[in-house]
Amino acid sequence: MTRFGQSWFDDDAGPLVRPYAVTRGRTLGSGRELDMLTLVVTKSSSVPLRRPEPEYPEILRLCHVPQSVAEVSAVLRLPLAVTKILVGDLINDGHLNFRAPARTDAAGADELSMLRAVLDGIRKL
Repeated sequence: MTRFGQSWFDDDAGPLVRPYAVTRGRTLGSGRELDMLTLVVTKSSSVPLRRPEPEYPEILRLCHVPQSVAEVSAVLRLPLAVTKILVGDLINDGHLNFRAPARTDAAGADELSMLRAVLDGIRKL
């Protein structure tokens, strides 16, 4: 309990708002499955920001230079799942451009052969 005039805020306690409150209870994004390595950058657009939450303008400010979703999450000190939802909202509203990380089929074949080699090594033990 705090005394009259004593501040009850504590930086060590962490955020006072639960992550689901920031996303208004949403646990899924709005149609785009974003990877933590997806790069996002602010568009030069005249579309006004219609969202009142303070996280949205902060994301736009951060993304004047390309940032990964993981970097945005770290700077905002929000869970990655929450950040993906907020970034997805801004992409759908036309405020952010995004580029998913490149994936090649050859990399998948290399990973499979490596996993087989590891499994063979484990069997030999």
